[in-house]
Amino acid sequence: MSAGGAAILAADEHGGAAVHYAAASGAFSLTWLLIALPLAGAAVLLLGGRRTDRWGHLLGTLTAAASFVVGLVLFFGLLDRSGDDRAVSQHLYSWIPVNGFQVDVGLLFDQLSAVFVLLITGVGTLIHIYSIGYMSHDPGRRRFFAYMNLFLASMLLLVLGNNFLVLYGGWELVGLSSFLLIKFWEYKPAAATAANKAFYMNRVGDVGLALAIMFMFSTVGSTNYDSVFGAAAADVIGYGTITAMALLLLLGACGKSGQFPLQAWLPDAMEGPTPISALIHAATMVTAGVYLIVRAAPIFDQTQAARTVVLIIGAVTILIGCVIGCAYDDIKKVLAYSTVSQIGYMFLAVGLGPAGYALGIMHLLAHGFFKAGLFLGSGSVIHGMDGEQDMRRYGGLWRHMPITWVTFGLGYLAIIGFPGLSGFFTKDRIIETALAKGGTSGYIYGGVALLGAGITAFYMTRLFLMTFHGKARWEHDGPEAKHPHESPATMTGPMMLLAVGSVFAGGLFVLGSSMQNWLAPVVGEHGEAHHDISPAVVTALVLVVSAGGFAGAYLRYQLRPVEAVARPDAEVSVVTVAARRDLYANTFNEVVAMRPGQYLTRFLVWADNVGIDGFVRGSAAAVGGLSGRLRRTQTGFVRSYALSMLGGTVLVVGALLLTRAG
Repeated sequence: MSAGGAAILAADEHGGAAVHYAAASGAFSLTWLLIALPLAGAAVLLLGGRRTDRWGHLLGTLTAAASFVVGLVLFFGLLDRSGDDRAVSQHLYSWIPVNGFQVDVGLLFDQLSAVFVLLITGVGTLIHIYSIGYMSHDPGRRRFFAYMNLFLASMLLLVLGNNFLVLYGGWELVGLSSFLLIKFWEYKPAAATAANKAFYMNRVGDVGLALAIMFMFSTVGSTNYDSVFGAAAADVIGYGTITAMALLLLLGACGKSGQFPLQAWLPDAMEGPTPISALIHAATMVTAGVYLIVRAAPIFDQTQAARTVVLIIGAVTILIGCVIGCAYDDIKKVLAYSTVSQIGYMFLAVGLGPAGYALGIMHLLAHGFFKAGLFLGSGSVIHGMDGEQDMRRYGGLWRHMPITWVTFGLGYLAIIGFPGLSGFFTKDRIIETALAKGGTSGYIYGGVALLGAGITAFYMTRLFLMTFHGKARWEHDGPEAKHPHESPATMTGPMMLLAVGSVFAGGLFVLGSSMQNWLAPVVGEHGEAHHDISPAVVTALVLVVSAGGFAGAYLRYQLRPVEAVARPDAEVSVVTVAARRDLYANTFNEVVAMRPGQYLTRFLVWADNVGIDGFVRGSAAAVGGLSGRLRRTQTGFVRSYALSMLGGTVLVVGALLLTRAG
């Protein structure tokens, strides 16, 4: 053991595999600062009011950067640990000290959480810096940076929690923070609607995660990672129960990561400011679902049925994102559906089990670089084009925005898998491993991933050419004239750093199987699959298919003029019409969830009005009517009362006589 502290053996009572955590000491006793710094920044900016307007953006950025520095210190400290000290757990306080249900708030800094901490704080800091320039003229800039800091703190709590209940707390705070950020420009009806949609659809997934946690407690008696995973490894949990548990976790993951059938909220989230699109779609919120599955790998390892569902969802989502991405002309919407598709690749990878967990995380990290760069690049284009987001009104911007063109271009090449860039290393490995699964299913999953690579090359080349090349299609004269210009250094600086990551990250993750070895203490040893097709052949296939997608887009959007107005539905294919309508995902959700809910609500309101309220009102009316009629007998005349008494006496006497006679 290291000098940092004695190792703690966190073995469960069921006899499962022991999990070793080291007590937090030295630098690791400051793990809580990772969350506390951005949380304190959010508190100061929200409670300080207008007094912080002048420097609030600087405070928000500095707290994010300070959290990144702390993350680096802890990361390098973790590199020096091995064996029993492979993870560090810090106890903060007892949250629920109830007999039979003990829940402590603690932080776990291990190989998996370290990866996410660096991604969240590193890319998050660059997005904060970018936002200084992007939001410079927005009157709500202070509030914007406060929400950004709250978002970072929430996401860090999610990935650092040492049990599922703490993770759930961060999970819900991420949902709240995303709601506040998406509706930041709440004076726009579309932004308010998009925020509500994201909030409601995420609640569907959150119910799944909550039910999974309840299953854990009812079955194992704990929500701690070590107890739950130990019980799963020891086969203490029945196959049906652990499968249900895994599927409920998957439902939660689909909600946060925008996977089928809960993907419809994610493109609508583009109504928020562009830095939020980069934060949600690249490095933070949408990766939470992938984190959840990889963190719960000991559970998914015990149920092939659940892993098969993960594979199917990943494959279906890849195609959904690719097909719809080909039909949109809004630059941010295309990138949004690109995110849907790329997260599908990550789900496909982690669904492959031990052979794919590390691959999914590798692609997640590469995606964090190139997708954040692409979103920030789109924001630079929108900024330079005075808010215009329609690619049909772009063209020829490379002459006016050279830095944006180069940085965006590197991100574009990375996502389509250009040789030597990050996407080439990570996506190819996923396709190769899917094909190596063997059997018909392996060829189906690998074929879908291969087809997705070709379509990705098509729609991303379409986006790049329509934006930066070809004839300029914006207004040059008149009141709507555009004057494209390069963005300030606060915006281009982060874009250049992310472009560097897009180029070099993939090689660093793959060379020497470094990511597989790094994550092995958390997800187990990387499983080796039998390759029916040579990896070199797979790489050649991917390059050929991607080149075909590039060539198709080049012929259509570079060698032929781009139409400034979208062709009506009557002049395009059925597939294009369906893609423009998000493959009817919103219609499906309305028919399956919203309409039945509306009808149920209307029925309950009717039943309440007619049944419960009707009974109450009817009873009151009956009593009121009866009392009104009885009131008429109170005339105030003595002779009336005497007659009533005489009548009553006669009735009583008559009844007595009849009783005796009987």
